[in-house]
Amino acid sequence: MRNRTLRPLTPPDWLVRSLKPQPAPVPWAAVARAAIAMSLPLAIGTAAGRPTYGALAAMGALSGVIGDTADAYRMRILNIAVPQLFGALGVTLGALVFGHGWAAVGAVTLVALVSGMMSTIGAVASVSGLLLLLNSVIGAGLPLPGQWWLAPALMTSGGLLVLALALLAWPLRSGVPERAAVAATYRSVAALLEAAGTGDGSADRHAAYDKARADVTASLNQAYDLVLARRARDHGRSPDLVRLIAELNAITPVVEAAPAAHQYGEKLPPELAAAMRRLAEAVARGKRGAHGEPGAHGEHGTGGNRGDRPAHNAYLDLGLPDELPQPHGAAARAVHHALRHAADTLADPDPLTVIHAEDRLGRPAALRVRARRATRNVVLSGASWRYGLRLALCIGIAQSLVSLIDVPRSYWVALTITFVLKPDFGSVFSRAVMRAIGTAAGLVVAAAVLSSVERGWWDVPVVLVLATLIPALTPRGYGYQTAAITPVILLLSDVLNHQGFGLVVPRLVDSLIGCAIALIAGYLLWPESWHTRIGDRLADAVSDTARYVECAFGDDPEATAPAARARMRRRLYRDLSDIRTEFQRALTEPPPTGARAAAWWPLVVAVERIVDATTAARVRVRHGAPGPGAGEVAEVSRQLRELAEGLREVEVLVPVPAAFTGPSDSVLEPLRQEVGAARAVASPRG
Repeated sequence: MRNRTLRPLTPPDWLVRSLKPQPAPVPWAAVARAAIAMSLPLAIGTAAGRPTYGALAAMGALSGVIGDTADAYRMRILNIAVPQLFGALGVTLGALVFGHGWAAVGAVTLVALVSGMMSTIGAVASVSGLLLLLNSVIGAGLPLPGQWWLAPALMTSGGLLVLALALLAWPLRSGVPERAAVAATYRSVAALLEAAGTGDGSADRHAAYDKARADVTASLNQAYDLVLARRARDHGRSPDLVRLIAELNAITPVVEAAPAAHQYGEKLPPELAAAMRRLAEAVARGKRGAHGEPGAHGEHGTGGNRGDRPAHNAYLDLGLPDELPQPHGAAARAVHHALRHAADTLADPDPLTVIHAEDRLGRPAALRVRARRATRNVVLSGASWRYGLRLALCIGIAQSLVSLIDVPRSYWVALTITFVLKPDFGSVFSRAVMRAIGTAAGLVVAAAVLSSVERGWWDVPVVLVLATLIPALTPRGYGYQTAAITPVILLLSDVLNHQGFGLVVPRLVDSLIGCAIALIAGYLLWPESWHTRIGDRLADAVSDTARYVECAFGDDPEATAPAARARMRRRLYRDLSDIRTEFQRALTEPPPTGARAAAWWPLVVAVERIVDATTAARVRVRHGAPGPGAGEVAEVSRQLRELAEGLREVEVLVPVPAAFTGPSDSVLEPLRQEVGAARAVASPRG
């Protein structure tokens, strides 16, 4: 007999990725809020002899804790208060059809359709739709105490208690989250400068730089979202917010100069990254510079008359010479000039620069117009209707099943589907698996609590301890969040129903039924769920990159203005960041979807490098290199558009070598090489 080598039994890669906890710091403030907001109502209800009322308020606080994800105080009002109103509406609608058989099935199914369509509008609408459906399911499946208005009032008060606790520090910390986000962006740019100027080998240098660039994009996205969201809701002009916008715009030249250093292997002086970190500390402290004196600005603030600078200003705080000595190249000088501009902005932003910055980003009124347009478009969106129908189908099946079969605590089936089948929460398949695993893990804790803790005052300290785990484990992953929520919701349910240990097995069975319905009716029956959207979105990004090349080197003064280039570059990197997120989500899908998605990764990186190469070439031209001819620009743009069409039209992207005719010493030569590398990549279409 031949000896056979037995392979060790290992879990599949997609399951390992799903189970791997995400690195995240413990949000201690959110932990404290969760403990107080969920235990205090229960304590008050127990003291008043109405523990069921306290349990309902604690359930409302649980929804507030789940929605307490924003950093800025004004955004917390939207993220917590608005969903609570929809939650109150949901529990009211559910209570009205409680016990009405098939009428309840139809009503909850209709609510599911509306909830699903709402989820495609945006983050706040998604959480609002989630609570609308969750609470309607609870109201339709659970007998609630008191008059019809009492349960909505108690649950809403619990959620608003979370909001009140979150806003306690607002008078003392107004603007701190936004300023901290801008400072974090400055620190990420400092890390980018270090990555662009160091590295022992080519592969190491590329890997470190790619990670640093992705971190800068994510940090910029977060900072702009926070600052502009607050700016859109402030009446009048806020000097602090205007300054933060100007400070964010001021690092654009630094971010643009870093690719030039990386592209040409130019080692940046370590003093540049150190100076950027000093600016980050100044932003975090809210300082304007040594004496608050204005500096000079040229294009992007990198030029200007340097002989007219004041003797004492923010430049002295950087610890840099007025000019970099030789042999530093054009990239280092570009970063040096950009840092000077950033220091000028921190010292005293010029009002004209601020107006220019707002034009570059889009005025706050445009944000409100886009929000209204997005809401209108949901009614006409095919994707919105498809998702709404998927969710309604699954909820309808669940409600019909529990109407035909006697399932204890039947509302848990629909609750499970609601949590699993969310379009913006990640892969439906992996969420269903993680829901089952997390529920099983949470039930182990719940079983120990329900079997050993007597109902009454002991519930209060137990809920206080268990509530702290929800915000602590939520950033780690969906399975960890489910494991933290399960014992809390079971304990509160037991306060309402007094089932004790008998709740454990029905909860597990109902959760598994809900996961099965979501997988079959919400995943397997919809072929679009099996495919990733990376290919189509990447094709759009490649087309936008072609326009960016034309914008960077074209003849139209309006299109090639610094503001237009900065705006287009930011949009491109934001889109590529979204594609990275979609890629990570797709990797948690089972074969063949996950494997097909992984094949797109080289092309994602290639497109990012094309954008970098375009920016680097533009920096070189701005600092004296001869500009490319119109024919060279048109040739590169044509090659990119051909690549985009290939991504859209074929199932497999066949490598097509790029044939360029421009001179080898052209400033576009590195860009042509990156385009050629992208066209040589073969990836299956997902």
